[in-house]
Amino acid sequence: MCEDHAREAELIQSSLLPTAGIRAQSVEIVFRFKPFSDVGGDFVDFFRLPDGFIGIYLGDVVGKGLPAAMYAALVIGTLRGIHKGGTDTANVLARLNERLLQRPIPGRFSSTLYALFNPATRELIFSNAGMPRPLLVSGTACGELGEGGLPSGIFPGATYERHAVQLQPGDCVLFATDGLHESRNREGVEFCSEQMKRVWAECGCRSANDSADLIFERQDAFSNGCAPHDDITAVVLKVLP
Repeated sequence: MCEDHAREAELIQSSLLPTAGIRAQSVEIVFRFKPFSDVGGDFVDFFRLPDGFIGIYLGDVVGKGLPAAMYAALVIGTLRGIHKGGTDTANVLARLNERLLQRPIPGRFSSTLYALFNPATRELIFSNAGMPRPLLVSGTACGELGEGGLPSGIFPGATYERHAVQLQPGDCVLFATDGLHESRNREGVEFCSEQMKRVWAECGCRSANDSADLIFERQDAFSNGCAPHDDITAVVLKVLP
């Protein structure tokens, strides 16, 4: 990649990621990103809304490199253009799907998750369009949340479920793209959901930053030097004690 193209790729990549985490009255949110190459197709953002909620979206577009990053920029721009107030996360994803299909790009689509967290009540609401299910560690228990759904930008008229979870002080939620779940070691074994659950179960007493560091350290140790085959992106939401 020439210098000018590398600079453009870097600008596109920076537009797909937050500049910092969030710490509010009852929650801390951080992210980690490990690219497959100079620029990738994962995207993530979180932001405060006028009604006091915190919005989170995370996605992974099909493909790799600069073409994937350009489509990811389209998806995240479309999401930012959709009114995100209120609690209807399912409607946000349905509208995203409709808008991407108005001018479809052959062979391109996105797995997308949109969530809202209410710091006052500690309620997490989310809808899922083809992303891995979030992991919740609460006390000593660790489990998956909600269900999947159809990816964004493929099927006209796709609808999505709205999932609501009442979180408690100390709970920790992991949102991640499939690059984390499907990373492999030199023997071809995947860092699968069951292994992730065992690691994530250790994060109940850790901060959001420490939890994010732990999952990436364990993934790196598991891969044992095997190069990633996809971008790896994760968001950690920690309900403060």
